[in-house]
Amino acid sequence: MGLDETWNAETASRYDTPGVGMFAPEVLDPVVDRLVELADGGAALEFAIGTGRVAVPLAARGVPVTGIELSEPMLAQLRTKVDDATIPVVLGDMATATAPGEFSLVYLVFNTISNLLTQAEQVQCFRNAARHLRPGGRFVLELGIPDLRKLPPGQDAVVFDHREGYAGFDTYDTVNQRLTSHHYTEVAPGDIRLVRSHHRYLWPAELDLMAQLATLTLDSRHADWTGSPLTPHSPSAVSTYRKPTS
Repeated sequence: MGLDETWNAETASRYDTPGVGMFAPEVLDPVVDRLVELADGGAALEFAIGTGRVAVPLAARGVPVTGIELSEPMLAQLRTKVDDATIPVVLGDMATATAPGEFSLVYLVFNTISNLLTQAEQVQCFRNAARHLRPGGRFVLELGIPDLRKLPPGQDAVVFDHREGYAGFDTYDTVNQRLTSHHYTEVAPGDIRLVRSHHRYLWPAELDLMAQLATLTLDSRHADWTGSPLTPHSPSAVSTYRKPTS
């Protein structure tokens, strides 16, 4: 996987939004609660640990956490919060990099698997998770479900957010299962910052096939971290896979 130019020093410096957005307690606390449960007293490995949004509070709950991260600026932000002894991190690609040890839990949150831009890389990610798991361990990931049903015939863009000072929309390449998210933010009157991120979208059924290729079996699937049922209208899915015990 090549490093997306999105995850640079500027992005890392403004990634954290303490107390709001994806850092809001009502968003973050259920994630951490569920991961504590899934770790079941063992160690956890986070793929694409970033600035430690999840890893730092998870470690504070007593779960030993190790990370893999491709972006040096994102890792530098994490290091302003905790040192390497508290949360060790391997700098590398989550599809191929190896962290020392064996883990009860590998986790990948916030639709980050879509940052791997080919199906082959996404399959590698599943296989890498399986390599790190102890027998009976779990791999859990949060997947954003694409808004393809919102695409009007003949158009390839969907607005996902629009408010004062910000507009965001996705453009889709439905042949190659690729999308680009466009974020327009007014940082000062008349000064608009544009950030684009590139993704390969996928579906829960495709995840299940990738899991089979990695000899993992589906344990559970819900719409969110609190265990809500998945419906045809759910914008996300949280899937948990288990490594066989023999």
